[in-house]
Amino acid sequence: MEAPPYTLSSIRSSLSPMLVRLARERATGALLRDHGTLYLAEGRVVHAESPAAPGIDVLLTRGGRLPREGWEEAVDRAGTRREVGRFLVDSGRIHRGELEICHLGALFDAAFFVLSPGSGPTRFRYGVAHWIGPVRPVSAPAVERETRRRRELLDHVWPYAAVDTAPVVARPPAPGQAVTRRQRLLLELADGVRTPVAIAWALGRPAFHTLLDIRRLAAAGLVETPDEPPTAAPPTLPAWVATVSGDPDIALLRRLRDALEAAL
Repeated sequence: MEAPPYTLSSIRSSLSPMLVRLARERATGALLRDHGTLYLAEGRVVHAESPAAPGIDVLLTRGGRLPREGWEEAVDRAGTRREVGRFLVDSGRIHRGELEICHLGALFDAAFFVLSPGSGPTRFRYGVAHWIGPVRPVSAPAVERETRRRRELLDHVWPYAAVDTAPVVARPPAPGQAVTRRQRLLLELADGVRTPVAIAWALGRPAFHTLLDIRRLAAAGLVETPDEPPTAAPPTLPAWVATVSGDPDIALLRRLRDALEAAL
């Protein structure tokens, strides 16, 4: 079902004003930010990539659904035509529904990082298409809505964002505290060096799901919660600022006079 168009209030609170504009223009190309790229076709998001998120190739091959050789063959034979997804389905290597589910997982996972705060300047290259080809486009409002939902979920579970980027340090469970198999796999890689993103890549899992698991472990006391970085204090203004006139020329003359008098 198509998501409703952007409203005035949603535009004002958009995670990426340029994405809003491109969606309304039905633009095709690549939206580049510091944390990754969103690929658009006629204003809809058709793929996303981020260095922080394992791509669809990792999710398919490390998850055991597709041999690595099968993925590489698809890229070699259909990559230049930008039809890798179609080749995987037509060759019988994966069912259409499976591909769509995995592709949507990779798209939303990468988009979470692409649209993260502080992603720096945004650029757009018109006409650029991804080699995966069309799979299942998603409206831009739906991508932003899911990104917001994921941010809120993380903070609801454990509102300490430093957990997401710091090396994961395991803590011993309390007496009688149960640890699931999924948690145990994460804790085995929590060596004080790997970050949650590094653990996601090692396991071949979506990065956001790993962030969520790590926050749950932190809430349960099974991994350390690092201190949040201190907020920089605003610079202290010199005392003379409070007495400066609103006229900049008079203010400058007064400071020069005071400096001359002090030198005499």
